[in-house]
Amino acid sequence: MKDLNFIDTGKFLKADKNYEEADIIIVGIPMDYSVSFKPGTRFGPSSIRQASYGLETYSVYLKRRLEDKKMCDMGDLVLPYGNVQKSLELIEKTADKIIKDGKKGIFLGGEHLITYGILKSYLKKYRENLVILHFDAHTDLREEFFGEIYSHATVLRKVWELNPKVRMYHFGIRSGEEDEFEFAKNHTKMFLYEVVEPLKSILEDIKEDYIYITFDIDVLDPAFAPGTGTPEPGGITSKEALETFHLLKDFKIVGMDIVEVSPSHDVSGITSMLAAKLLREAILSFF
Repeated sequence: MKDLNFIDTGKFLKADKNYEEADIIIVGIPMDYSVSFKPGTRFGPSSIRQASYGLETYSVYLKRRLEDKKMCDMGDLVLPYGNVQKSLELIEKTADKIIKDGKKGIFLGGEHLITYGILKSYLKKYRENLVILHFDAHTDLREEFFGEIYSHATVLRKVWELNPKVRMYHFGIRSGEEDEFEFAKNHTKMFLYEVVEPLKSILEDIKEDYIYITFDIDVLDPAFAPGTGTPEPGGITSKEALETFHLLKDFKIVGMDIVEVSPSHDVSGITSMLAAKLLREAILSFF
Protein backbone atom coordinates (compact mmCIF):
# COMPACT_ATOMS: atom_id res chain seq x y z
CA MET A 1 0.00 0.00 0.00
CA LYS A 2 1.72 3.16 -1.20
CA ASP A 3 2.07 6.05 1.25
CA LEU A 4 1.04 3.81 4.16
CA ASN A 5 3.49 2.35 6.64
CA PHE A 6 3.04 -0.73 8.79
CA ILE A 7 4.96 -2.28 11.67
CA ASP A 8 5.22 -6.05 11.86
CA THR A 9 3.97 -7.08 15.30
CA GLY A 10 3.36 -10.69 14.30
CA LYS A 11 0.73 -12.34 12.14
CA PHE A 12 -2.70 -13.60 13.03
CA LEU A 13 -2.94 -17.39 12.84
CA LYS A 14 -2.51 -18.55 9.22
CA ALA A 15 -2.64 -14.98 7.85
CA ASP A 16 0.52 -15.65 5.86
CA LYS A 17 -0.39 -14.65 2.29
CA ASN A 18 0.87 -11.50 0.62
CA TYR A 19 -1.50 -8.63 -0.08
CA GLU A 20 -2.00 -9.39 -3.76
CA GLU A 21 -3.01 -13.03 -3.33
CA ALA A 22 -5.17 -12.54 -0.23
CA ASP A 23 -8.95 -12.14 -0.11
CA ILE A 24 -8.97 -11.03 3.54
CA ILE A 25 -6.78 -8.20 4.84
CA ILE A 26 -6.11 -7.81 8.57
CA VAL A 27 -4.86 -4.43 9.79
CA GLY A 28 -3.95 -3.43 13.32
CA ILE A 29 -4.83 0.14 14.26
CA PRO A 30 -2.96 0.96 17.51
CA MET A 31 -4.81 4.15 18.42
CA ASP A 32 -5.97 5.06 21.92
CA TYR A 33 -5.97 8.86 22.06
CA SER A 34 -9.49 9.38 23.44
CA VAL A 35 -9.75 6.44 25.84
CA SER A 36 -11.46 8.00 28.83
CA PHE A 37 -10.75 5.58 31.69
CA LYS A 38 -7.96 3.03 31.32
CA PRO A 39 -5.56 3.60 28.39
CA GLY A 40 -3.65 0.84 26.63
CA THR A 41 -5.73 -0.30 23.66
CA ARG A 42 -2.93 0.55 21.24
CA PHE A 43 -1.42 -2.79 22.27
CA GLY A 44 -4.61 -4.70 21.47
CA PRO A 45 -3.77 -5.79 17.92
CA SER A 46 -0.44 -7.37 18.82
CA SER A 47 -1.93 -9.13 21.85
CA ILE A 48 -4.74 -10.62 19.75
CA ARG A 49 -2.21 -11.88 17.22
CA GLN A 50 -0.05 -13.45 19.91
CA ALA A 51 -3.06 -15.11 21.55
CA SER A 52 -4.16 -16.59 18.22
CA TYR A 53 -1.25 -19.04 18.30
CA GLY A 54 -2.92 -20.78 21.21
CA LEU A 55 -5.87 -21.69 18.99
CA GLU A 56 -6.52 -24.54 16.58
CA THR A 57 -6.97 -23.59 12.94
CA TYR A 58 -10.09 -25.80 12.84
CA SER A 59 -13.47 -24.67 14.19
CA VAL A 60 -15.46 -27.49 15.69
CA TYR A 61 -18.53 -25.21 15.61
CA LEU A 62 -18.38 -24.59 11.86
CA LYS A 63 -16.43 -27.58 10.55
CA ARG A 64 -14.18 -25.15 8.66
CA ARG A 65 -10.44 -24.44 8.68
CA LEU A 66 -8.35 -21.27 8.45
CA GLU A 67 -6.09 -23.02 5.94
CA ASP A 68 -8.89 -22.65 3.41
CA LYS A 69 -8.82 -18.85 3.67
CA LYS A 70 -6.41 -16.51 1.87
CA MET A 71 -5.46 -13.98 4.53
CA CYS A 72 -2.84 -11.26 4.76
CA ASP A 73 -1.93 -9.56 8.04
CA MET A 74 -0.41 -6.20 7.18
CA GLY A 75 0.72 -5.52 10.76
CA ASP A 76 -0.03 -2.30 12.64
CA LEU A 77 -0.68 0.90 10.72
CA VAL A 78 1.87 3.58 11.66
CA LEU A 79 0.01 6.57 13.10
CA PRO A 80 1.17 10.06 14.13
CA TYR A 81 0.45 9.61 17.83
CA GLY A 82 -1.68 12.40 19.25
CA ASN A 83 -2.86 13.67 15.86
CA VAL A 84 -6.48 12.51 15.72
CA GLN A 85 -7.41 13.99 12.34
CA LYS A 86 -4.31 12.74 10.53
CA SER A 87 -4.73 9.29 12.07
CA LEU A 88 -8.36 9.10 10.97
CA GLU A 89 -7.31 10.13 7.46
CA LEU A 90 -4.72 7.34 7.32
CA ILE A 91 -7.27 4.82 8.60
CA GLU A 92 -9.75 5.94 5.94
CA LYS A 93 -7.07 5.72 3.26
CA THR A 94 -6.22 2.18 4.34
CA ALA A 95 -9.86 1.11 4.15
CA ASP A 96 -10.20 2.87 0.76
CA LYS A 97 -7.40 0.73 -0.65
CA ILE A 98 -8.83 -2.51 0.71
CA ILE A 99 -12.29 -1.74 -0.69
CA LYS A 100 -10.97 -0.56 -4.06
CA ASP A 101 -9.06 -3.83 -4.46
CA GLY A 102 -12.18 -5.88 -3.77
CA LYS A 103 -10.91 -7.39 -0.53
CA LYS A 104 -12.55 -7.89 2.88
CA GLY A 105 -11.13 -5.77 5.68
CA ILE A 106 -10.67 -6.80 9.30
CA PHE A 107 -9.47 -4.05 11.60
CA LEU A 108 -8.08 -4.67 15.09
CA GLY A 109 -8.18 -1.83 17.61
CA GLY A 110 -7.25 0.22 19.26
CA GLU A 111 -10.02 2.40 20.61
CA HIS A 112 -13.48 2.55 19.12
CA LEU A 113 -12.87 5.89 17.38
CA ILE A 114 -11.01 3.99 14.65
CA THR A 115 -14.41 2.85 13.37
CA TYR A 116 -15.19 6.38 12.23
CA GLY A 117 -12.24 6.43 9.82
CA ILE A 118 -13.08 2.94 8.58
CA LEU A 119 -16.77 3.57 8.03
CA LYS A 120 -16.12 6.90 6.37
CA SER A 121 -14.57 4.79 3.66
CA TYR A 122 -17.22 2.04 3.58
CA LEU A 123 -20.06 4.55 3.43
CA LYS A 124 -18.52 6.17 0.37
CA LYS A 125 -18.97 2.87 -1.46
CA TYR A 126 -22.17 1.45 0.03
CA ARG A 127 -23.97 4.63 1.24
CA GLU A 128 -27.38 3.82 2.73
CA ASN A 129 -27.14 0.26 1.36
CA LEU A 130 -24.81 -0.60 4.24
CA VAL A 131 -26.17 -2.06 7.47
CA ILE A 132 -24.07 -1.39 10.57
CA LEU A 133 -24.24 -3.90 13.42
CA HIS A 134 -22.81 -2.35 16.60
CA PHE A 135 -22.07 -4.62 19.57
CA ASP A 136 -21.13 -2.65 22.70
CA ALA A 137 -21.82 -1.95 26.35
CA HIS A 138 -22.00 1.78 25.58
CA THR A 139 -24.20 3.83 23.29
CA ASP A 140 -21.29 5.84 21.77
CA LEU A 141 -23.85 8.34 20.50
CA ARG A 142 -22.76 11.49 22.36
CA GLU A 143 -22.35 14.73 20.43
CA GLU A 144 -19.19 15.48 22.39
CA PHE A 145 -17.25 14.04 25.31
CA PHE A 146 -15.14 16.27 27.57
CA GLY A 147 -15.38 18.92 24.88
CA GLU A 148 -14.17 16.64 22.07
CA ILE A 149 -16.40 15.73 19.13
CA TYR A 150 -14.05 12.93 18.02
CA SER A 151 -13.98 10.37 20.83
CA HIS A 152 -14.64 6.71 21.47
CA ALA A 153 -17.82 7.96 23.18
CA THR A 154 -19.05 9.84 20.07
CA VAL A 155 -17.98 7.46 17.33
CA LEU A 156 -21.36 6.02 16.30
CA ARG A 157 -22.96 9.47 16.37
CA LYS A 158 -20.24 10.73 14.02
CA VAL A 159 -20.77 7.71 11.77
CA TRP A 160 -24.52 8.39 11.64
CA GLU A 161 -23.82 12.01 10.70
CA LEU A 162 -21.91 10.79 7.65
CA ASN A 163 -25.17 9.39 6.26
CA PRO A 164 -28.34 9.70 8.36
CA LYS A 165 -30.08 7.22 6.05
CA VAL A 166 -27.77 4.37 7.08
CA ARG A 167 -29.41 1.55 9.02
CA MET A 168 -27.67 1.13 12.36
CA TYR A 169 -28.45 -1.52 14.98
CA HIS A 170 -27.00 -1.49 18.50
CA PHE A 171 -26.83 -4.63 20.67
CA GLY A 172 -25.93 -5.28 24.31
CA ILE A 173 -26.16 -1.62 25.32
CA ARG A 174 -26.29 -1.03 29.06
CA SER A 175 -24.63 2.35 29.60
CA GLY A 176 -25.15 5.85 28.24
CA GLU A 177 -26.70 9.25 28.81
CA GLU A 178 -30.45 9.83 28.54
CA ASP A 179 -30.18 11.96 25.41
CA GLU A 180 -28.28 9.17 23.64
CA PHE A 181 -31.15 6.76 24.19
CA GLU A 182 -33.58 9.40 22.91
CA PHE A 183 -31.43 9.86 19.82
CA ALA A 184 -31.41 6.11 19.18
CA LYS A 185 -35.18 5.94 19.59
CA ASN A 186 -35.57 8.46 16.78
CA HIS A 187 -32.73 7.56 14.42
CA THR A 188 -31.35 4.04 14.95
CA LYS A 189 -32.45 0.72 16.40
CA MET A 190 -31.16 -0.08 19.88
CA PHE A 191 -31.47 -3.31 21.87
CA LEU A 192 -30.66 -3.05 25.54
CA TYR A 193 -28.72 -5.64 27.58
CA GLU A 194 -29.09 -8.61 25.21
CA VAL A 195 -27.49 -9.63 21.93
CA VAL A 196 -28.44 -13.09 20.68
CA GLU A 197 -32.24 -12.91 20.71
CA PRO A 198 -32.40 -9.34 19.33
CA LEU A 199 -30.01 -10.31 16.55
CA LYS A 200 -32.17 -13.30 15.66
CA SER A 201 -35.15 -10.96 15.39
CA ILE A 202 -33.58 -8.90 12.57
CA LEU A 203 -31.80 -11.61 10.56
CA GLU A 204 -34.59 -11.90 8.02
CA ASP A 205 -34.52 -8.13 7.48
CA ILE A 206 -30.78 -7.97 6.74
CA LYS A 207 -30.08 -11.27 4.97
CA GLU A 208 -29.75 -9.63 1.54
CA ASP A 209 -27.82 -6.55 2.72
CA TYR A 210 -24.17 -5.57 2.86
CA ILE A 211 -23.14 -5.54 6.51
CA TYR A 212 -20.34 -3.99 8.53
CA ILE A 213 -19.74 -5.25 12.08
CA THR A 214 -18.18 -3.12 14.79
CA PHE A 215 -17.56 -5.22 17.89
CA ASP A 216 -16.44 -3.57 21.12
CA ILE A 217 -15.07 -6.24 23.44
CA ASP A 218 -16.76 -4.57 26.42
CA VAL A 219 -20.12 -5.86 25.18
CA LEU A 220 -19.03 -8.92 27.16
CA ASP A 221 -19.27 -8.98 30.92
CA PRO A 222 -15.93 -8.13 32.59
CA ALA A 223 -15.95 -11.65 34.04
CA PHE A 224 -15.19 -12.86 30.50
CA ALA A 225 -13.33 -9.82 29.16
CA PRO A 226 -11.65 -7.80 31.91
CA GLY A 227 -8.94 -6.48 29.59
CA THR A 228 -10.69 -3.38 28.32
CA GLY A 229 -10.54 0.32 29.07
CA THR A 230 -14.13 0.88 30.21
CA PRO A 231 -15.48 -2.37 31.69
CA GLU A 232 -19.23 -2.41 32.31
CA PRO A 233 -20.80 -5.16 34.49
CA GLY A 234 -23.90 -6.93 33.24
CA GLY A 235 -22.70 -8.03 29.80
CA ILE A 236 -23.02 -11.14 27.70
CA THR A 237 -21.03 -14.36 28.08
CA SER A 238 -18.28 -15.60 25.78
CA LYS A 239 -20.63 -18.35 24.60
CA GLU A 240 -23.19 -15.74 23.55
CA ALA A 241 -20.50 -13.76 21.73
CA LEU A 242 -19.52 -16.85 19.74
CA GLU A 243 -23.15 -17.56 18.93
CA THR A 244 -23.48 -14.00 17.64
CA PHE A 245 -20.94 -14.60 14.90
CA HIS A 246 -22.31 -18.04 14.13
CA LEU A 247 -25.78 -16.53 13.57
CA LEU A 248 -24.28 -14.40 10.81
CA LYS A 249 -22.79 -17.40 9.01
CA ASP A 250 -22.72 -16.82 5.24
CA PHE A 251 -24.27 -13.34 5.49
CA LYS A 252 -22.74 -10.63 3.29
CA ILE A 253 -20.25 -9.11 5.73
CA VAL A 254 -18.02 -6.66 3.86
CA GLY A 255 -15.84 -5.66 6.81
CA MET A 256 -15.52 -5.67 10.57
CA ASP A 257 -13.55 -4.44 13.52
CA ILE A 258 -12.82 -5.71 17.01
CA VAL A 259 -11.91 -2.84 19.32
CA GLU A 260 -11.08 -1.83 22.89
CA VAL A 261 -8.94 -4.83 23.86
CA SER A 262 -6.49 -3.49 26.44
CA PRO A 263 -3.95 -6.18 27.38
CA SER A 264 -2.35 -4.25 30.24
CA HIS A 265 -5.64 -4.61 32.13
CA ASP A 266 -6.19 -8.25 31.20
CA VAL A 267 -6.14 -11.28 33.50
CA SER A 268 -3.92 -14.08 32.20
CA GLY A 269 -4.55 -12.89 28.66
CA ILE A 270 -8.13 -14.15 28.62
CA THR A 271 -9.54 -11.11 26.81
CA SER A 272 -6.98 -11.30 24.02
CA MET A 273 -7.60 -15.04 23.72
CA LEU A 274 -11.34 -14.44 23.53
CA ALA A 275 -10.88 -11.77 20.86
CA ALA A 276 -8.65 -14.10 18.86
CA LYS A 277 -11.18 -16.93 19.01
CA LEU A 278 -14.02 -14.58 18.08
CA LEU A 279 -11.97 -13.42 15.11
CA ARG A 280 -11.31 -16.99 14.01
CA GLU A 281 -15.02 -17.76 14.17
CA ALA A 282 -15.86 -14.54 12.33
CA ILE A 283 -13.44 -15.36 9.51
CA LEU A 284 -14.81 -18.88 9.16
CA SER A 285 -18.44 -17.79 9.49
CA PHE A 286 -18.71 -15.10 6.87
CA PHE A 287 -15.42 -14.14 5.18
